[in-house]
Amino acid sequence: MKHVLKNERGMALALAIVALVVVGALVAGALFSGTQEQRVAENVRRMQASFGVAEEGAFDIIRGWGVDGTKQRYAALYPYPAKGPAAWDTVRYGMKTAASRTGSYNGSVMKLNDEMFVVDISAQDTMSLTGRIRGGGASQRVGVLTRIRPLQVNTNAALTSGGHNVVVGNASIDGNDHSPWTSCGPLDSAKAGIRYQVGDTVSASGHPSIAGSPPTLRDPNLKDSAFSVYGDVTYTEMVQSATINLDAQNFSNSIGPALTNGACNYGVSTNWGSPTDPTGPCGGYFPIIHIAGTGSTINGQEGQGILLVDGSLSVQGGFQFFGIVIIRGSLKTAGGGSNPAHFWGSVMVQDTIAFSDTTNNISGAANLLYSKCAIIKALNKTGVGTQFRSRGWTQLY
Repeated sequence: MKHVLKNERGMALALAIVALVVVGALVAGALFSGTQEQRVAENVRRMQASFGVAEEGAFDIIRGWGVDGTKQRYAALYPYPAKGPAAWDTVRYGMKTAASRTGSYNGSVMKLNDEMFVVDISAQDTMSLTGRIRGGGASQRVGVLTRIRPLQVNTNAALTSGGHNVVVGNASIDGNDHSPWTSCGPLDSAKAGIRYQVGDTVSASGHPSIAGSPPTLRDPNLKDSAFSVYGDVTYTEMVQSATINLDAQNFSNSIGPALTNGACNYGVSTNWGSPTDPTGPCGGYFPIIHIAGTGSTINGQEGQGILLVDGSLSVQGGFQFFGIVIIRGSLKTAGGGSNPAHFWGSVMVQDTIAFSDTTNNISGAANLLYSKCAIIKALNKTGVGTQFRSRGWTQLY
């Protein structure tokens, strides 16, 4: 049999080329896979960075709720959806660099009701903002439900007193709930007309009216701390967060709403809101007012919110205040005019011995009416935003 020898010259080169192609493909595949994994990881990192910036922006807004007039801006909003061309339900914020310097955010605060807001924040990380990332970069949007954290003030009477009380003339102190506005909800149960400490007295002459359940209550649990400690907030801390600070004086008829070009002017120190026009420009303005010193007299117009008086206060004429009044000295009232009440809400008078006169004198046609609605409004409008204890945020798309 004849054997034929095959020519195998050049096979090594062919095999080497095939091996190089296969190895090259494997290396290219590995490089491509590695690059893709790196890009995915980088995208995830930038998404997480953007998410962190969005969270930081939301909680920056919550932490700064009472700074630079933001509390008043939020309180003056109308519940969503706002009706009317001059009604606003949202405060919007332009782009701001995060404190961590890892990105920037912008967004808005929307009011749902007096107790609930939504903080809506969109954010991008630093690399996405520089424009060096193809495809538009990473961004995240979060919404955070925010509730108002009001002061814990024990307002269980029309008048809570730490001293003696004299009610004369046609004055009236009524612990039954009253609604000053049509937007108020159902009436609350009746409270005491006058709640006072053991050792103090209530005396009446003329034809005054003291009503409530009971009309007068000598409360052994009423201590001096009730006038200066409200939950975890003290009177001093309240003063530090005051919207308006004034020295004791005769305010005469100067207290009343102030408008500039049709808008409520929060910069006027005698503008304490407009309770008799709740839908007007100053109707949603409920400031915390602090009057330092003693001997102040008010004789007309109106105010709302929380009034803190270091010394004694004399109210005359037709002045009306809606909300909570805390007086360290004593209270004197006279007049009343044609208005139904001097005070809607609750009045707390410590009658501290630091002042020579520790007797409250309610006279004339002055009325002090308990109003849960006025109290809740004042507390919600002057409270600060806080996050929920459980999860109160979500990613928005």
